[in-house]
Amino acid sequence: MTGVDDTLDDATDQTAPVWAVFGDLMAGLLGAFVLILVGVLVVQIDLVASLQQEVQKRQMEEQRRMALEKALAIPLASGRVTVNNGRIGISGSVLFATGSDELRAEGRQLLKSLVQPLGVYLRERDEMLMVSGFTDNTALLRGSQKRFADNLELSAQRALTVTRALIDEGMPSSQVFAAAFGAEQPVADNSDEKGRAQNRRVEMAPVPKAATPRSTESPRAP
Repeated sequence: MTGVDDTLDDATDQTAPVWAVFGDLMAGLLGAFVLILVGVLVVQIDLVASLQQEVQKRQMEEQRRMALEKALAIPLASGRVTVNNGRIGISGSVLFATGSDELRAEGRQLLKSLVQPLGVYLRERDEMLMVSGFTDNTALLRGSQKRFADNLELSAQRALTVTRALIDEGMPSSQVFAAAFGAEQPVADNSDEKGRAQNRRVEMAPVPKAATPRSTESPRAP
């Protein structure tokens, strides 16, 4: 019987390490599975959060668009003003003659009609108005009659003219500023006159005010 017992003890001793290795392997696999599951859950949570932020962003943009269109309902109905992605567009031919920065009478009247609704819109949202000038890619005439160095300068002068006109009609100077882009950022093909006419434009866009820097100067002793 002693020989049989020894044989059983040897078999048990050989089997025990196998089960131990198998147990370690299963524990490792379970741990890896848990890690993968946690990783998948974290990614899903991030995706849901990103999706919610994108939905909120689109809702805010839609609300801004609707509020802007409501504020400019009368000018929009006239067909001389457009609103696209929060930018108010006015054809350059309505405001200026070709190659000129002198405001037409009908252009001034149009700008005057925009001051009151835009002023209300900007005050309600504590925003500013950026007036941007754009041109087509046609080179300016050379010679003694040339008033502007290039299209960038022409677009800058037109943006300044519109900005000053808005201020003259009652918009606070602290609520409006000018920017120039020349022939950059075309909205149509410059290969034909129709496209070039669309690119000669002035756009106005409400933008957030820059944060006022806090003063780091320590108060003086009385």
